[in-house]
Amino acid sequence: MSEHWSGPRYGKTIKVENGLKARSKRGDIGATWWSRRFIEVLESFGMGGRLTRGRNYARQGQVLSLSLSTSMVIALVQGSRPTPYKARIAIKSFTNPEWQRIEHALAGKALYAAKLLAGEMPADIETLFASLGLQLFPASSREMTMDCSCPDWEVPCKHLAATCYLLAESFDNDPFEILAWRGRGREDLLERLRTLRGTARAVAAREEAPPLTRCLDTFWQRQTASSLNLGDPTAVVRVDAVLDQLNAVPITVRRSNVVDLLRPAYLALRPGEQG
Repeated sequence: MSEHWSGPRYGKTIKVENGLKARSKRGDIGATWWSRRFIEVLESFGMGGRLTRGRNYARQGQVLSLSLSTSMVIALVQGSRPTPYKARIAIKSFTNPEWQRIEHALAGKALYAAKLLAGEMPADIETLFASLGLQLFPASSREMTMDCSCPDWEVPCKHLAATCYLLAESFDNDPFEILAWRGRGREDLLERLRTLRGTARAVAAREEAPPLTRCLDTFWQRQTASSLNLGDPTAVVRVDAVLDQLNAVPITVRRSNVVDLLRPAYLALRPGEQG
């Protein structure tokens, strides 16, 4: 008597309408260095061959939803069963003391916050983390946990792999998501950086100002233009000079720049010309 497989049989993948689709239609997925770095890290763990299984899923829009919170990414991925599979990718978040060190280091570099706000991950941010004895991206597979509700025992399965690719593209859109995945959301991190930078500026101002006991003799003296470094007090300043200090204003009225249209009005305010 021949043996027959009595387990469940699954048909073709159920196609999804309006699913989350990867923007990349061919080749590698990831438009920025930090999203490509994330994929490279996963490949370095020996996942490269298995990752490619989910690339078509990511491009076909089989992922129904993707949510990222502190330390956890959860996706619903439509496979061959009617019920979508739940794919989860967890990462070890930094501790509060570690984040305090990171925040002080970031606050000390105004360019870092400016680049993050502009949607760009600073090119040398991994060096900053390394100087603190930390790594922004996982250093080993032990720092990550992947699981899926599908019956495939391989990790990552194609559902997890599709989630990884869409996660990389979400990093393209917002580099703050990498930091949120490690334990600090955008608003919390920015508020902390603003506080730290404000405190640093206040300390610097106190250090620059001389103590009152050292300037009692001159504190009440009338300040002159030269002592205030205001330039030559007899110099004539054009009333329309303020217009020349403006950055280029991309506003035109009947093909004329708005600054050129305002200049006659300022010139009309010259002494002796007021009505």
